[in-house]
Amino acid sequence: MTTVVYVLGVLAVALLIGVSIALHELGHLVPAKRFGVRCTKYMIGFGPTVWSRVRGGTEYGIKAIPLGGYVKMIGMIPPRPGDAPGQLRPSTTGRMSIVEQARADSMDEIEPGDEDKVFYKLPVAKKIIVMLGGPLMNLALAIVLLTVLVSGIGLPTVVPKLSNIATCAPTAAPTVSKPQPECALGDPASPASAAGLRTGDRIVEVDGTPVTLWSEVTAKIRAAAGRSLTLTVERTGERLTIVTPTAVVARAAYTPEGKAKLNPDGTLVTERVGYLGAVATTDYVALPVTEVPMVFGRLVSSVASSLATFPEKLVGVAKTLVGQGERDPEGPVSVVGVGRAGGEIATGSLASGGPKGLIYQFLWLVLGLNLMLFFFNLLPVLPLDGGQVVGAVWEGVKRTWARVTGRPDPGYVDVAKGLPIAYAVSVLLIGMTLMLAVADLVKPISLG
Repeated sequence: MTTVVYVLGVLAVALLIGVSIALHELGHLVPAKRFGVRCTKYMIGFGPTVWSRVRGGTEYGIKAIPLGGYVKMIGMIPPRPGDAPGQLRPSTTGRMSIVEQARADSMDEIEPGDEDKVFYKLPVAKKIIVMLGGPLMNLALAIVLLTVLVSGIGLPTVVPKLSNIATCAPTAAPTVSKPQPECALGDPASPASAAGLRTGDRIVEVDGTPVTLWSEVTAKIRAAAGRSLTLTVERTGERLTIVTPTAVVARAAYTPEGKAKLNPDGTLVTERVGYLGAVATTDYVALPVTEVPMVFGRLVSSVASSLATFPEKLVGVAKTLVGQGERDPEGPVSVVGVGRAGGEIATGSLASGGPKGLIYQFLWLVLGLNLMLFFFNLLPVLPLDGGQVVGAVWEGVKRTWARVTGRPDPGYVDVAKGLPIAYAVSVLLIGMTLMLAVADLVKPISLG
């Protein structure tokens, strides 16, 4: 059963990735067709075609390798200045031969009657709309998913509903390897157990102050070292008042960022704090729609930070492949790693009996993927969408400057000159993808 659920999780993630890619390419296709550009292909994936159908002059299909997709628009590469449309001067040798071959292939796609259906003749604004359509579709999907998560399902929040009562107040000091000491023979009973707190109790007040988050409760417990607290709890529909002492235990000290403080010798910095011995519950708490922008801002900041450190983390993955250290749980993964994550999410949720958690984690995975697709495709380098946008913007700048200064129209920006860079970037992307896939097979990141 577990294997079946794992496979279903992998397939579910693959489907969601496919939908994200399909919507991205649809973001290019729809405005391109709307602006009169002839689009010959709309493909999800690369490699051999698994299925395809021709509709309205466009071949829609699915390919064997699910590592992206593309929309093929005729006339993506303009003729060289001085060349008549559809005609090329003899190609040069060396590096430019590659460029001219690509230009010739682009010209070959243009059939009689297609002269005004080519991409390069679009006004600058329309070129930008077509190329930004894909990333913006991923952004829109991410915002929709975030709204569903924040205001529909809710965000995982530790609430003051007790899921477990500790049997003792550990007297051992915490260490780096064991930050949460376990009970040992001779340790006293936990205050929560002695006071009669039970699993399922929800703490609603501490010393007369209403609380809704577990962090509010723990702050009061830690500050009450050695003295009693008056708790108001809800139990089976009734409110009870329980007076409980607090034990004084050694616990790790943390920075405002939530990282454990370390001494110069690498040992934990500890502090004496109050201890109750109650474990809270993580629940999904829905927030008003008005909170979505704030959550979205924090998420965007996190993704941007991840992209900024991407090269460093990629080097870290390479080091793990040669036996140096362990995979960073926050590091990059390939489609293989995302698929494994889907399987682990499915089996983990099955074990915990949490269908809401299953839906939340799947949607959160797809949300993060779409945000990464949005930012990654905006990088100003070919063959990414951002490279085409830069070319269109530069064309607009040149033509505006020529118009203002009374100079002749400089014509279309020759994006073909950037093809050698595009090929180099493509090789790097393929290499990166293969390395991450191998790492996800040999040294996978585990969610557990």
